[in-house]
Amino acid sequence: MNELYNGHSSLSINLNTSNRLIPSWSDIRIEKDQNKYLIKDLRKGFGADLAGLKIGMQVTLFNGVSIDQQLKSFLPQFTDYHSPKMYQYALDMLFAGTHDKKRVITVVENGERKTFEPVSYANRNELLYYKVINENTGYVKINNSLGNNNLIGEFDKALDSLISNKNLILDLTETPSGGNSTVARAIMGRFVNKVLPYQIHEFDEKDYDTKRHWVEYVSPRKKTYKGNVYILVGHWTGSMGEGIAIGFDALDRATVIGTPMAGLLGAISNFRLTETKIGFQFPTERLYHINGIPREEFIPKILCKNIEETLEKAKEVAF
Repeated sequence: MNELYNGHSSLSINLNTSNRLIPSWSDIRIEKDQNKYLIKDLRKGFGADLAGLKIGMQVTLFNGVSIDQQLKSFLPQFTDYHSPKMYQYALDMLFAGTHDKKRVITVVENGERKTFEPVSYANRNELLYYKVINENTGYVKINNSLGNNNLIGEFDKALDSLISNKNLILDLTETPSGGNSTVARAIMGRFVNKVLPYQIHEFDEKDYDTKRHWVEYVSPRKKTYKGNVYILVGHWTGSMGEGIAIGFDALDRATVIGTPMAGLLGAISNFRLTETKIGFQFPTERLYHINGIPREEFIPKILCKNIEETLEKAKEVAF
């Protein structure tokens, strides 16, 4: 799996010693800045954030061992050159931790060494959360439920209650596990008044040395919301969350605000090894914005450095 260095490639079974899946079980974004490892982003309300870690802290050790030494376990072996994407994958995997061990993160802040032990939390059970921010702006947050068809009815209730608001903020910053296109099209269908394209698929037909391309469309559904739409995305916007973001952008129905997203490659297919019966998945279709940009390379119109900046930009929209 490490040879593919992307969170969309994984096994369907794990041991206690296995690494936690990314980005679903990740809660901290650490990047290499020259010779230092710095916290660049935190998943709001999850272990690293709740433990007291802060954006900007310099991380020196993970579980008491130097970071450079541990990254080698996650870097692909097929190449002598490791790209920034490979290193970022290795960092994300390392700091997600394994199922059987507590994570101990050592940082230096203002010259002082500190240690933190963040707990790994699962996502909350509620499908979404919504509220009226002020007389002009409604807010809907999807809680990692884009794969649950029950979200469609809940989203309809939320949107119907906010339909008269001039602005709507749709928060997709907590959708790391992706979902399905039925839910995605149902959500986007509330914002268009005619059939429109939202993403392009590409599939290799290896046996015949041909490629299959097709465009997926959104159809209008129920009462159309006609106000201004702002989509919040981040490092924990994954797969179908990324699809909705590029879809709204392609439909020209929203301004996307946030950091680059999780960058999960394409659409996945599931397989099973014949002898061990172990299941696994990896991408088999490429996905593109209608303008031809690969989904994983999409950059928000209003680009932010981290979730804190994203939320500040959302406040500017609301107020």
